[in-house]
Amino acid sequence: MSSLINFHYDPFTEFDRLFNDAFTTRFLPSSALTESNSERPTVLRPRMNLHENEETNTVTATFELPGLKSEDVSIEVHQNRLTVSGEFSKTESHEESGYVVRERRQGRFQRTIQLPIGVKPEDVKANMENGVLSVTFPKLTQEQQQTHRVTIS
Repeated sequence: MSSLINFHYDPFTEFDRLFNDAFTTRFLPSSALTESNSERPTVLRPRMNLHENEETNTVTATFELPGLKSEDVSIEVHQNRLTVSGEFSKTESHEESGYVVRERRQGRFQRTIQLPIGVKPEDVKANMENGVLSVTFPKLTQEQQQTHRVTIS
């Protein structure tokens, strides 16, 4: 029995998709929330800066989340990993010359960074202002970084 659908497999199409996904996120200028043009659901990666403050012995991670409110963002600490995640939904509507144009964007984002060993979840502080999320946590001191020798009895 023959199939009613004529199927043609082109292996180069899959290679093109893989290269486009890999190079689009690395080399093309984009907004703070970048996404690929694929049809599958995407997880966006917000841009992040890390800043170490020697005077206060802290590290501040700054995430660019334009247009989001603090209610849209979740911050979790689990097994010395800090995860910033959330969802966004944006709807725009324009009415011109009898035409209505509605555009909708939605998606999820997530970013995870490793915390220094010994950072307690209650030591992590967060603040969000004008779409910029700042998460501050303590840095290890010299005494905490030293190796402790254990004697064998």
